[in-house]
Amino acid sequence: MGELPLDINIQEPRWDQSTFLGRARHFFTVTDPRNLLLSGAQLEASRNIVQNYRAGVVTPGLTEDQLWRAKYVYDSAFHPDTGEKVVLIGRMSAQVPMNMTITGCMLTFYRQTPTVVFWQWVNQSFNAIVNYSNRSGDAPITVGQLGTAYVSATTGAVATALGLKSLTKHLPPLVGRFVPFAAVAAANCINIPLMRQRELQVGIPVTDEQGQRLGHSVAAAKQGIFQVVVSRICMAIPAMAIPPVIMDTLEKKDFLKRRPWLGAPLQVGLVGFCLVFATPLCCALFPQRSSIHVRRLEPELRAQIHEQNPSIQVVYYNKGL
Repeated sequence: MGELPLDINIQEPRWDQSTFLGRARHFFTVTDPRNLLLSGAQLEASRNIVQNYRAGVVTPGLTEDQLWRAKYVYDSAFHPDTGEKVVLIGRMSAQVPMNMTITGCMLTFYRQTPTVVFWQWVNQSFNAIVNYSNRSGDAPITVGQLGTAYVSATTGAVATALGLKSLTKHLPPLVGRFVPFAAVAAANCINIPLMRQRELQVGIPVTDEQGQRLGHSVAAAKQGIFQVVVSRICMAIPAMAIPPVIMDTLEKKDFLKRRPWLGAPLQVGLVGFCLVFATPLCCALFPQRSSIHVRRLEPELRAQIHEQNPSIQVVYYNKGL
């Protein structure tokens, strides 16, 4: 069996990212919760395989399937722009187990104000870590900026949840079950732009088709952040819309009336089932390596690109997750 050729493009995902199906297969692999069980040694081994291959060095005996597996293990744990290892709960593979627990509890304990405040705070603390860990670009963000984003998003989520809770007091109980979703949607609109405010100030790296960096663009950052906000809200819809309807029906049955302690684990399980599919499918709504037409870029950057290569019409950037 011959040595693995060096012409496999592991800079890109294994599957065609121009199609929704290809992106979905990619994100089902990236968000696989089993990646959380990998040891530090396994992560480092995968990083070495990937970095060596990119440098033109093939690990002896390496097969193509092993190379792709190493690439996806590497992608699941290391930031694509900075190369830093992402904190465990900030990885995309932690999305399903973390969100099923937090969302399940938000949907279960929505009646009392203290529990509403507590679980919205937990959710926004988790979101802040995820948004920072999966930001686009390699520009640093200060502790002050992180603090402002965190406090603003948490305040916005709690205020939305408590405001809607008071408005739905005299409405059917089922309506009240959807308050957590409205709070999460509002918080995403606040948290993601604020947590990635550095990108809105200095822009994110844009490249040509070959990956050569051309400059930084705020316009690309705005487009990327908008896409992430849409994806996150869509990701929450199945997990926060389907279980409340099912639980509202089940809680009227004698089975749950006699076993009220089953409510929380059942809710968490239903949320988890929805998230297993919603997380990768909603991440796949937009290409990870998104594109923007040169005419939509800032005038200075547009002029710079035309000066370097007048034939470039479209540039590419990492939208973040």
